[in-house]
Amino acid sequence: MRVVRNLGLRDITIASSSIHPVHGAIIDAIRDGTITRLECGVNGIIGELASRGELDCPITVRSHGGRARAIVTGQVPIDAAVIAAPCCDEYGNMNGFYGPSAFGSLGYAFTDALHARTVIAVTDNLVRFPAVPVSIPQSMVDWVVPVQRLGDPAKIVSTTTRVTTDPLGLQIARYAAQVIEASGLLRDGFSMQTGSGGISLAVAENVRNMMRGQKVKGSFGSGGITGYFVDMLAEGLFQALFDVQCFDLRAIESIRKNRNHVEISADTYANPFNAGAVVNRLDCVILGATEVDVNFNANVNTESSGYLLHNTGGHSDTAAGAELAIIVAPSIRGRLPIVKDEVTTVTTPGETVDVVVTERGIAVNDRHPDLKAELRRRNAPLKDIRELQREIYQVTGTPRPLDFQDEIVALIEYRDGSIIDTVRRVKG
Repeated sequence: MRVVRNLGLRDITIASSSIHPVHGAIIDAIRDGTITRLECGVNGIIGELASRGELDCPITVRSHGGRARAIVTGQVPIDAAVIAAPCCDEYGNMNGFYGPSAFGSLGYAFTDALHARTVIAVTDNLVRFPAVPVSIPQSMVDWVVPVQRLGDPAKIVSTTTRVTTDPLGLQIARYAAQVIEASGLLRDGFSMQTGSGGISLAVAENVRNMMRGQKVKGSFGSGGITGYFVDMLAEGLFQALFDVQCFDLRAIESIRKNRNHVEISADTYANPFNAGAVVNRLDCVILGATEVDVNFNANVNTESSGYLLHNTGGHSDTAAGAELAIIVAPSIRGRLPIVKDEVTTVTTPGETVDVVVTERGIAVNDRHPDLKAELRRRNAPLKDIRELQREIYQVTGTPRPLDFQDEIVALIEYRDGSIIDTVRRVKG
């Protein structure tokens, strides 16, 4: 973007999969009018500044599948796709498996490479032709640009990709695993996705033990892949992994070596308009949330402050596709209740959320009377979601409503292209 500013180009739209705090350097380019629109998920300082009204830059937030759909259908045309290529030859054949900056799956870049008018591969590892295996082929690439360094793959590793040791988190995980077992989905061919958070991985640990005990052979794990799912693949608990993004170094090593660890595009993963997205084959997905409400709507985009601080990711995609979508979260976060009358921002509609699990109990959507009955038969801590909310409010008190101005700073687009909610400027 510094080069773009120096060239005097204006009115640029950024349409990457998401923007993170590390991209804070583009703030100056937004303020001087070089960048005038963001068509992507926003995390951290840029979303906070927009929520305060300190950045004049319309934002449209999409899920992973929604972004792929928007690109494929031409809703979001891409003039130039700049793709980090850890291993690339002079003709543009590339993969993310080898080189000093290897990061694994190129899943989010596939759709960009296929539909962008110009594709620029940037590499710090220019190898002799041909670079194999080929993830994105030379036929899609216009330019190859060598640089000194793409990035630091050690930074891929996060503390959130470890199983929680917190007693409350472990209790939540046990309850969620109990729901999965009661659902009847835990059988040969079982498929699953979890997030990379500690509670989600603890659920996976419980499910792993149940699969071992019951000798269940699953079909696949999907999404952003961690070393935890790599172990389940190696153990034979899953037949395959469908990987759109590697979340840690062990996942990178696995996708390089194991042919059953399959690299897929965001389009294949979650586009609701293609012939068959992988999310539609999920039996179960474990999701987090900033907050939920009594109608099972979930918010992952805005914080309790009302600031736009998170992208959607695959949240609404997987909830819509999976047979069983379970949200796991502590009942109280930062002295604030997780279950509210209405969420601040609807990211994922309640009609696609099946169960909310906290350490205080399990709330099941009324659409699943059979699951409720089975959990009750098993003496699980089943509670109506309004009962759960009242219990939490007895501890936290009723939260004060947030104060917003009329100005809209971001649109939250649902995976099918409809606008599911808006984010407004925070007062004060």
